[in-house]
Amino acid sequence: MRIAMLAPISWRTPPRHYGPWELVTSLLTEALVAKGVDVTLFATADSKTAGRLEAVVPAGYSEDRSLDAKVMEMLHVSHVFEQADRFDLIHNQADFVPLAFTRLVETPVVTTIHGFSSPRIVPVFKRYEDRVHYVAISEADKNPDLKYAATIHHGIRIEEFPFDAEGSDDLLFFGRMHPDKGAGEAIRAAIATDHRLLMAGIIQDEEYYRTQVAPFIDGERIIFDGPVGGAGRTRALGQAKALLHLIGFEEPFGLSVIEAMACGTPVIAYNKGSMPELIEHGVTGFLVDTFEEAVAAIGRVGEIDRRACRRAVEQRFTVEHMAGKYLALYESILGTAPR
Repeated sequence: MRIAMLAPISWRTPPRHYGPWELVTSLLTEALVAKGVDVTLFATADSKTAGRLEAVVPAGYSEDRSLDAKVMEMLHVSHVFEQADRFDLIHNQADFVPLAFTRLVETPVVTTIHGFSSPRIVPVFKRYEDRVHYVAISEADKNPDLKYAATIHHGIRIEEFPFDAEGSDDLLFFGRMHPDKGAGEAIRAAIATDHRLLMAGIIQDEEYYRTQVAPFIDGERIIFDGPVGGAGRTRALGQAKALLHLIGFEEPFGLSVIEAMACGTPVIAYNKGSMPELIEHGVTGFLVDTFEEAVAAIGRVGEIDRRACRRAVEQRFTVEHMAGKYLALYESILGTAPR
């Protein structure tokens, strides 16, 4: 089985710090290669993979601002479809633009829909739903007007997230500085409960950061470390009392949620989007509907068994689990015998 994996090119695959779509693409690619699948990763030239790498774009356009995003995307997408006959299947992780190329080739195409940036892009997916096999990353993110081949949750390399049985008394916010992700809500909750709050993530909305976050950062009670990766990331996730995920939108998935749980850290999240699919209320965290409920839940974190958080990820959200489901989908589409 020869698979062309088409990565997004906003960031390197895998990303150095931020880049959730690129991270998932890398995790799946490497897991498939480890299973003996012949995978060619189409990504930025500085990307890293155990498979073959094909690249016409030098770096992520969010990392090198001299690159024109639209030009790079056209070069990138056309590069894989111009050699589609080399592959048994193309797996598109790069949103809706590649869909417009799919009727120009005979190679089957799978598209993982990582979320809808706007309802205005849905017509593109609708136009090609009879040509492309769509995968939802959660039941919550399914558009009722589209046909789907499967729902496959993301998975992580759980061995990279050490279990911390104790945690600390510090709360954690891990995400973009943007109204959607609730950084300001996390600050308010930490202040209301007299906890120190550690914050990590990229600044995506400068005005929101300037008005809702920056005035509270004092380096003592509210600490912002910017984008954090590697050992710093896992240390922050594992040493927290709880992850505050007080989102303001219907989130398709939440990688930081399952990463925190893998380390044993419970999650307090607004009951929106995919959160009920990831968090078992009262077992791995708390699903809340109001800010007042979030504040109350912080006082109940001691009721959560951190080992239960780890077990939930081991049972449902490993990269092996994710890769197995994708491989079964590929085999179903191609009519090949299951491995």
